Amino acid sequence: MAIILPLITAFNASQRIGGVTSSLSLLSKYNWISLFNLPLGKIPLFNPEGEALTCNTCFPPGFECVLPRSLAALKLTGLADSRRSWESMSQLEVILCENRGKTIEYIQEHWDEDEFFGYQFLNGLNPMMIQRCSKLPENFPVTDDMVKDSLRGSSLKQEMKKGNIFLSDYKMLDGLVGNVVNDRQQYLTAPLVLLYSNPHGMMLPIAIQLRQKPSKENPIFLPTDSKADWKLAKIFVRNAEFAVHEVDFHLLRTHLLAEVFTVATLRNLPPPHPLYKLLFPHIRYTLQINIMYAGVGGESLATLLKRATASLTYSALCLPDNISERGLENVPHYYYRDDGMKLWNIINKFVAAFLSHYYQCDAHMQKDTELQQWISEIFTNGFLGRDGSGIPSSLQTVTELVKFVTMVIFTASDLNNGQFDFGGWMPNYPSALRKPPPKEKGQTTEDTILETLPDVSTTVNIMAVLRLLTQDSADQYPLGHFPENLHDEEVPCKLIEEFQKDLRKLSDLIEERNKNLELPYTYLNPKNVDNSVAI
Repeated sequence: MAIILPLITAFNASQRIGGVTSSLSLLSKYNWISLFNLPLGKIPLFNPEGEALTCNTCFPPGFECVLPRSLAALKLTGLADSRRSWESMSQLEVILCENRGKTIEYIQEHWDEDEFFGYQFLNGLNPMMIQRCSKLPENFPVTDDMVKDSLRGSSLKQEMKKGNIFLSDYKMLDGLVGNVVNDRQQYLTAPLVLLYSNPHGMMLPIAIQLRQKPSKENPIFLPTDSKADWKLAKIFVRNAEFAVHEVDFHLLRTHLLAEVFTVATLRNLPPPHPLYKLLFPHIRYTLQINIMYAGVGGESLATLLKRATASLTYSALCLPDNISERGLENVPHYYYRDDGMKLWNIINKFVAAFLSHYYQCDAHMQKDTELQQWISEIFTNGFLGRDGSGIPSSLQTVTELVKFVTMVIFTASDLNNGQFDFGGWMPNYPSALRKPPPKEKGQTTEDTILETLPDVSTTVNIMAVLRLLTQDSADQYPLGHFPENLHDEEVPCKLIEEFQKDLRKLSDLIEERNKNLELPYTYLNPKNVDNSVAI
């Protein structure tokens, strides 16, 4: 049977990263990474022997017009080609009049406050970068004198010993060159951010260095600097956050890994196989959406993807291990961790019961050649055979299988549903910056900030794409739904009912908790988690 071969798992290892397909291509058309849309219609197919086939692939009518339609829905069409700068923040408020929800209103009001800046490292679009810091990196020479006001008389050593100092390091962006957007060079930095969890449970930034190599022309910005200096430093961090989140955590860890799992499943597991039936709801539409947004990356994208892939590990994909490795078990108000761990455990419980019904001992699983070929292909093609990744090349116990399949379902469940919430107010999530980072303090003004932020065209086009990426599909299925009805045995059907019941309980818990939050955290409520990567 012919199946679609994703570019990330192409047979030629040298081409695995350079020709990545992704939903990010449309987004990055207006970003610092240069991507170009591939022609829709003819998609390469391969049979199991690797022989190329061709077929005509149908896409939704008018899909090439999806961005203009999104602009029209936002009532921003007339601004899409404007290359002028924003004259004030109040101008930005006008374009949100038709598009503001409670979350966007909150972010618009609080985006430049240190409390919200720190909050986003825990509960924003990318809560996976921050880690506990027990020793400063050598290239981040923050002194006690710099942060004494932030630490209220304490020292970095004392607060590190208490476990209150945290670091977010964007070193994977080091050396990448921004693209030219609207005939103007864009700039990207690789910041280091030091944060402090204060006695009130707030995560606060206390020092920002915008480039990796310390020097006189790379000052360490502090909350005690001028308001404009500190605000611009945080804007550069949020731009770095855009780049890392969209390429590493959205493109690679969501779309491309889901594609790896999808293709391995279609190639190696026949439809009657219990694992095929278990995974099928979580691979629904994945190939379609990745091909619909197919593109080829520029040099910076290829470099960043290679770095991200080289650093990707099994433990980073397994939430309990990841939380422990980053030292975030006890950080207060970390709702991503709290909800995510509950969701992981519910999935794990269901997967364990389901697979144990079919594999009643380890020997049964070891002898399943289709299953072993499935995991082998994921290791070899998806993770390039890197032993250092920790991804297993074979599975020896049912326990190992349960953990791996839990990771697959957790990864393939689309958790990127807050992009317009956090990015609709552009200064909080700028996709491109038009001036280089400052080399000295005291020179930044509010006009400098407006000249640095994206122009009108880039702003509204990114808003349109983020809105598109956040929209539910016409036939969206939340986690726990099995629309294909592949199961007709009594035990699996009962396990599915229990799984759905557990998910409803978690939804109720999250909604009850959110009643007491100024900014509700809704993104891991099972009602809001897609069954698969479908947008």
